[in-house]
Amino acid sequence: MSTALAAAAAGFGTGLSLIVAIGAQNAFVLRQGVRRDTVLAVVGICALSDAVLIALGVAGVGALVVAWPDALTVVGWIGGAFLLAYGLLAARRVLRPGTDALRTDGETAGSRRRAVLTCLALTWLNPHVYLDTVFLLGSIAADRGPLRWTFGLGAAFASLCWFAALGFGARLLGRFLTRPAAWRVLDGLVAATMITLGVLLVTGA
Repeated sequence: MSTALAAAAAGFGTGLSLIVAIGAQNAFVLRQGVRRDTVLAVVGICALSDAVLIALGVAGVGALVVAWPDALTVVGWIGGAFLLAYGLLAARRVLRPGTDALRTDGETAGSRRRAVLTCLALTWLNPHVYLDTVFLLGSIAADRGPLRWTFGLGAAFASLCWFAALGFGARLLGRFLTRPAAWRVLDGLVAATMITLGVLLVTGA
C-alpha cells in the first residue's frame, strides 16, 4: 500500500470511528431517513459541514480557537438549549402520538426549510463537532506532515459515506415502523439522545 493511500485509509478509519458514535446529528439523520424527508439535503449538509471543519482542523485553525475558549462555551449553551427544545418536542410525540403531521412521505416547503435549519443548528451549534473535527482530527493529521491533507480527505470521505448510508439506508427500517408504537420507540430514542446531550452542553459536563 502506498504512503498516500495508507494516509487516506488512516483518515477514513479515524473519521469513521469518531462519527459513528450515537449523537444529535446521527439521531436526526436517522429520523429524516426513516421518514424519507429532505434526506439528500440533510446528508449533504452534514457531509459538507464535516469536510469544511476537517479542512479547518488540518489547516491548523484549532490552535487559533484555543485562544478564545469562551467562544465554545457560548456555542455550547446555545446548542444545548436547542437540543433540549428538540428533545422535548420528540418526547411530546412519544406522549402524544399523532402530533407530528409530517411523519409520512411528501415533503412540503415548510418541512424542507425546517429540516435544513435544524440540521444546520445540530451541526454548527454542537461544540463536540468542533472537538472531533477541528481539534482531534486536526491534531492527528498534523502528525502526517505533508500527507496531512490526504489524511483529511480520507476523514471527509468517511463522513460522506456514513451520512449517506445512515440517511438513505434508514428507509429500510420503514417496514418495521408501520405501527405507531414503533415510531414512539424511535422518537423516544431521539428524545433521550437530544435531552442528554443538551443537559451535558448546558452544564458544561
